[in-house]
Amino acid sequence: MKSILVSMLLLSTTFCAVVPSVKKVDYSGFKVIRVASTDDVKDQIESLAAHVLNPGKSTEIDVVVSPDNVEALIALVAESKVLNEDVGAALAEEGEMQTYAVPSESWFTAYHPYADHLQFLKDLQAGYTGQSEIVTVGTSIQGRVLTGIHIWGSGGKGSKPAVVIHGNVHAREWITSMTTEYFAWQLLTNATFKSLVDKFDFYITPIVNPDGFVYTQTTDRLWRKNRQTVSGNTCVGRDINRNWPYKWEVAGGASTSPCSETYKGQVAGDAPENKGLKAQVDSLKGSRGISLYLDVHSYGQYILWPYGYDCNLRAENDAQHRSIATRAQSAIRAVSGTAYTIGPSCSTLYATTGSSTDYTDVQGNATYSYTYELRDTGSYGFTLPANQIKPTVVETWAGVVSMLKDA
Repeated sequence: MKSILVSMLLLSTTFCAVVPSVKKVDYSGFKVIRVASTDDVKDQIESLAAHVLNPGKSTEIDVVVSPDNVEALIALVAESKVLNEDVGAALAEEGEMQTYAVPSESWFTAYHPYADHLQFLKDLQAGYTGQSEIVTVGTSIQGRVLTGIHIWGSGGKGSKPAVVIHGNVHAREWITSMTTEYFAWQLLTNATFKSLVDKFDFYITPIVNPDGFVYTQTTDRLWRKNRQTVSGNTCVGRDINRNWPYKWEVAGGASTSPCSETYKGQVAGDAPENKGLKAQVDSLKGSRGISLYLDVHSYGQYILWPYGYDCNLRAENDAQHRSIATRAQSAIRAVSGTAYTIGPSCSTLYATTGSSTDYTDVQGNATYSYTYELRDTGSYGFTLPANQIKPTVVETWAGVVSMLKDA
């Protein structure tokens, strides 16, 4: 075992050696600009941007731009709007990461280091050993275990249809791990939801991209992908949500360039994180079946369902998907007035191939598969202030409870 760990550390060091810099990125003075994008200038926009925040969108895209490139970008496009004047200042509003305390609602008032997320899950589970267990869902490219929690009620472990929930697929979407942890916390600590715990077996994995998540905390807050390398290329990372082995080969919903934010990988399912997630879905399909799959992302305030790979296709139970999403949309709005847009993924937002919801719908045979895109609509984007964590998790939970009652 010791030799394996040493090998992993050496391998990780090798990966780091091909990354241009390990110094933490300073986003002071960088702006977030929403620009009208057309095919003839798309490549130029991407070359001027430090990050494309909503890659795949074809009309209006949000980009992070250094002070040196702002004028050139604005001159390139027909329309532009500054959403955030200073990304560095917005990051400061996220607040300092707080160290861990015993599981309580105070957890949801600040962001936390990766190790503390693992400890939170372990301590939460330790208080409810008769109806929960820590589960692992594969291993990352750098050797981190994808850690989740399995929660059950009457009938015992594994006796009910599954609800599968994944968070932090994209590394920079910190609000998603906080939100999925809130789901677990409510299910175990709040007797109000006993009927839901008795109805389903819940499998919640708050951080399915641990390497990328750690990288956002140490080096680049706006990193999106995993940390997998490509032989002969200095660019790093695959988009785990373009790597699922269903309609992966279809063009237009992902990139074949290793430098792209939506790089799909060299072959379908070649991201180790994705292998673990797929194995989980396949195993649950073969046992009690999956009633509901939720892939929790940010930002934009959307509830989306299949399909992502074809804007003209609809799921067989599209009407039921819409009905459940409509009630969830209303439940969220009733909490704090936050407005969500709902609809099939491709026609409502943009094309995605090799996506989780398409795979879980077709190959995983889930009754319902949804993507949540949480707050906000671009003012803060991925750098949601700490004072919005609690409102976000509370309103999202209201929407999910509505879905669970209908599923």
